[in-house]
Amino acid sequence: QVQLVESGGGLVQTGGSLRLSCVGSGRTFSSLSMGWFRQAPGKEREFVATTTWSGSATYYRTYYADPVRGRFSASRDNAKNTVYLQMNRLKPEDTAVYYCAAGGGRTETREYDYWGQGTQVTVSS
Repeated sequence: QVQLVESGGGLVQTGGSLRLSCVGSGRTFSSLSMGWFRQAPGKEREFVATTTWSGSATYYRTYYADPVRGRFSASRDNAKNTVYLQMNRLKPEDTAVYYCAAGGGRTETREYDYWGQGTQVTVSS
């Protein structure tokens, strides 16, 4: 059974930082895209960042949504089946439930096959 488990969410003030982690189990994720999405109350789930396999064992491409580019950084440690999202200079509009996902896609939720349960990030003003 494939599982993704996020951690690291919490309450932080504007301008602060958080680091989210997502640990996968049940299969190898090294050849999959590992994405981060978020969903704020009353809004649809939206793409945040992803690392996609380029076909090379050591090279992954990383993509970011415009609102987070330059503030967030996505990375992965395949040996640990873990991906990370370092979030800096957080803003109140970053408040959402953050989800980790694995699959063959890039920015669309429908392209991902596996999802975590989500972790809440709240940024106070």
